[in-house]
Amino acid sequence: MRIIGGKYKGRSFHPGKAFNARPTTDFAKESLFNVLNNNFDFEQLKVLDLFAGTGSISFEFFSRGVRDLTMVEQNYKHVRFIQSVLKDLDEQATIYRTDVFKAVSKFSVQFDLVFADPPYDLKRFDEVAALVLDSNLLKPGATFILEHSKQFDFSKRPEFIEIRKYGGVNFSFFKKT
Repeated sequence: MRIIGGKYKGRSFHPGKAFNARPTTDFAKESLFNVLNNNFDFEQLKVLDLFAGTGSISFEFFSRGVRDLTMVEQNYKHVRFIQSVLKDLDEQATIYRTDVFKAVSKFSVQFDLVFADPPYDLKRFDEVAALVLDSNLLKPGATFILEHSKQFDFSKRPEFIEIRKYGGVNFSFFKKT
């Protein structure tokens, strides 16, 4: 896993072969952040990364100047890896080791951008968009990005803006009204 842009560009981290996560491909990550670079002032963002996995997306946000980042990841080994990378980068984040479906209702703060990359085989995958969009996580006008496979279509949601496809990776963008 490597950071593809920003001040940490080129830094590599290796979670190990037994790591049970599917990091976003470099191609998809680079394409996503090209879109985000044109639409956001990263230093002003309050970001939430749900299903943080390896932390790959969060590290890209840090590399581009985000200072206020919260992550939710249930797997203990993944959280330990994320903490070790944060230490190497000398960055601070709030990390919750818990189930995303339980965590969302407990947040009392709102975010400018929420990113979710659930495991593609998650049994409740089709509930994730509603979980976030029907919660109080997003500030008015905030953006929610859901990474998913091509088998899902979230375009019927009223908050849906667009979908970006990069190989087998799809990003659905939503705007909180």
